[in-house]
Amino acid sequence: MSATMIREFRLPDLGEGLTESEIIVWKVAVGDTVTLNQIIAEVETAKAVVELPSPFAGVVAALHEEPGTVVEVGKPIVSFEIEDDGAGGSAPDAADAKREPNLVGYGAVLEASGRPARRARTLAALRPERVAPVMVVAPLVDRPRSTPPVRKLAKDLGVDLEVVTGTGEDGLITRDDVRNVVGGGDLPAAAQERVGTQAEAIGPHTKGERETRTPIKGVRKFTAAAMVASAFTAPHVTEFLTVDVTPTMELLARLKASRVFAGYKLTPLTLVSKAVLIALRNHPTLNARWDEASQEIVQFNYVNLGIAAATPRGLTVPNIKDADRLSLLGLSTALTELTDTARAGKTGPGALSGGTISITNIGVFGIDAGTPILNPGEAAILALGAVRKVPWEYKDEVALRMVMTLSLSFDHRLVDGEQGSRFLQDLGTMLADPGMVLAMV
Repeated sequence: MSATMIREFRLPDLGEGLTESEIIVWKVAVGDTVTLNQIIAEVETAKAVVELPSPFAGVVAALHEEPGTVVEVGKPIVSFEIEDDGAGGSAPDAADAKREPNLVGYGAVLEASGRPARRARTLAALRPERVAPVMVVAPLVDRPRSTPPVRKLAKDLGVDLEVVTGTGEDGLITRDDVRNVVGGGDLPAAAQERVGTQAEAIGPHTKGERETRTPIKGVRKFTAAAMVASAFTAPHVTEFLTVDVTPTMELLARLKASRVFAGYKLTPLTLVSKAVLIALRNHPTLNARWDEASQEIVQFNYVNLGIAAATPRGLTVPNIKDADRLSLLGLSTALTELTDTARAGKTGPGALSGGTISITNIGVFGIDAGTPILNPGEAAILALGAVRKVPWEYKDEVALRMVMTLSLSFDHRLVDGEQGSRFLQDLGTMLADPGMVLAMV
C-alpha cells in the first residue's frame, strides 16, 4: 500500500501581475477525488472570472477559504492528499521539476523561452516544498474576519461586526457569535448600548432599506480605475459621422440568406468590424499606443480588435487576436465566441489584454451616439449607434433610409484631427456603399 502526503495549492498569479482574487465557488468538496487539471473552483480577478484547474491528482483534504473571500496571490487555498513518490519533503532535483504538473491556462514548462521573471516566481509559488508551510492565514485588518453567510446574518439582524468577538478558529466570527450579540451576552457596556440601538432600528427598516451598499471589487473596480486613468491621461477627441447604411443592411440580409453563411451569426457589428479592419490599412496611426516610459509611439503591425461587452460583473473589453487576418466568416465566428464567452463570465485574462483598438456597440441599447472613453493603451475606440429608419436625402429626394451614427474617440497625442477624420470618412464611405471596398484594398 503506497504512502500518501499532503500538498498545498497556493493561489497563482493568473496574469497581468494581479495580486488577489476572490473565490466565487468551489467545484469540489473535501473528500472528492480529482484528476490533474480538473476544474476545482471559479475565482474572480480584477479582470475576469477564471476557472481554476487542479495542479494535482488526488483527494481534496481541505478547503482553506470560503466562497466570497478575497485571497492574496501565494496563499494556500486547498490541500490535496496525493501518493508519495518517495521524494519526501526534500527539494526536488531537475527530474522532479520536469514532473511538476502543468496547469491549463497558466502552467508552463520551465524551459520555455521568453518567460518573464514574474511567471517564474509564480511557478515557484505553486511548489509548496520550496516554501515554508503556511497553515494559518493572517486576517485582514480592515474588517472583522468572517464568512459571507455570517456577514449576511449580521446585516439581517442589524449587528455591527466590529462589536463581535469571534470564537471560531483564528478569531473567526461564527453565526452563534452574532446571535449571542443580539441577546446581549457579556459585551462591554458601550458595545451593548450600540447593539441595543441597532436592535431598536431593525423593525422599521426590515421591509425596505434606505440604502444598499455593494463593495467595489473585481471587474468593476478594475474597469473604474482603468477608465479614470485613461480619461485623465490621454487627451480625448471625439468626432461624429451619421451615415446612410441602407446598402450595408441590404448586404447583411443577402449574406444571411446565402449558403456560404448558413449557420453563422451575422450582425451589423460583424460588417462594421470588417470595415474598421480594412480602413486601418490606410490609417495605421489609429492602431498604435503612446509609451510614456520610453517616450515612444508604438505602431502595431497587427490588429487585436477589442469588443466592449456588458456582463453581469461589469464592462469588459475582450479582444480578437490578429483580427486583421480573418475572413468575414472567421470574424463572424470569433465575434460569436467572444460575446458568448463574455456573457457567460468565462473570459480569461489573456483575452482581456493586448488590445490595439476597440469597438463598443451602444446601438443595442437604443442609443444613437456617445463619447466613448479609450481603452487604456489604445489610440482609438469606435461607438456604433442604433440603426434607425429616418427621413433622409436620397437621390435628390426625401426617402426613409436606415441611418447610423458613428462616434470615434481618439488620443490626440497619436492621432491628428485630419487623420481621425479621414479614417471616419473612409469607414462611412464603405458602410454607405460596400462596393467601395474594392477601391480601398
